[in-house]
Amino acid sequence: MNIGIVVHGPNIVDSGYALKLIDLLKSYGDVSVRLGGTMGRTAVIDANLEDIIDITKKLVPSDSLKLFYDKRVDVIFLLNYGKSDVTGQVFGYKVYNHYVDKIPKNDIPIIQIERPGEEDGSIIAWNNNLDIVYELSQRLNLDVVTPEDVYNNHIRNDNPEFNQRIVHGVSPGENIMVNSVVIGKTNSDNLTLIARDNHIVDIVGGELKRHGLEKLGEVDLDSAIIKTGLLRHAKVTPRVISTEKSEGFKISFLDHAGEDVYKFRKSSLVITIGDDTTLISSDILYRFDIPIIGITDGDLDKVVEDGFKVKNSIIFEVESGFDDIVGRDIQKIIFNGKQESSDYSDIEEVRDKIVEIINNINCKYKINYIH
Repeated sequence: MNIGIVVHGPNIVDSGYALKLIDLLKSYGDVSVRLGGTMGRTAVIDANLEDIIDITKKLVPSDSLKLFYDKRVDVIFLLNYGKSDVTGQVFGYKVYNHYVDKIPKNDIPIIQIERPGEEDGSIIAWNNNLDIVYELSQRLNLDVVTPEDVYNNHIRNDNPEFNQRIVHGVSPGENIMVNSVVIGKTNSDNLTLIARDNHIVDIVGGELKRHGLEKLGEVDLDSAIIKTGLLRHAKVTPRVISTEKSEGFKISFLDHAGEDVYKFRKSSLVITIGDDTTLISSDILYRFDIPIIGITDGDLDKVVEDGFKVKNSIIFEVESGFDDIVGRDIQKIIFNGKQESSDYSDIEEVRDKIVEIINNINCKYKINYIH
């Protein structure tokens, strides 16, 4: 039997269960494993599992499932470790339905293993009743949950006046991220996002962050990737790996946390715009020993427990609301409107040019050096 395995998120890797389940499933046939999503990449790198879990492509989980469909494997497993049984099951429901929309014929069994090792852990056969589901439920002490259970308990919405999306498993005081943009903070354990004309217009159970909504822009609430709280919970020791750098001194520009930071792994320096973008990207780039120059305004929403930064990185903290303005001028002047430049020789030369740009805007700032 040919088995495809999609591993989603850092928690299933950090818990050790990704490797345990992969080894277990090898006893049923030949396995191929790939990552679904982005944040799990650092966990795979830190666990030294790149030779087991393919992280070469940045794909949403449904596209990772489809790759195995295209290879015509016999069964596909989705491994996840959500914040709660509810968030994990709702995640699986949405991934499975997005996947079904992308394939011509739904003829390959999809099985989700959710929160293994926890009392509320479950296994969901999204489109089949294979014997392996019940066998694994016994071996792993997991409840068998049906797709109908998930839909009836968590998905069904009888109020169609607005496009609403209930976000499950939240706690007060958590950041709300939509497509990697922080758009607010929860103040309740019940959260509903409300959209009209592809824009989020209201929220129940939290407070919106208008600046975040402006950055987010139009969004399909049904397909959006929504997360609350920390993106990665485990305390980890980051693993730094050597990568081949481009010739000369190449700098790159990054102004949105949702971009694929890994494509900058050959850069000598990355300039990041915004507090959250700087925090997330610097933490990832630390694994490749790449310094950053971050442009922030002190409006930080903590999305990872420890944000690692390479020694000699530089953080500019400008006046509130000026980070995007400075960022636009940096891209225009330093990058000529593009995303890469080889016109500078070292980080100090780039720093001095940014100081000149900020002074021309007449904006107060302070510089923090990472030692």
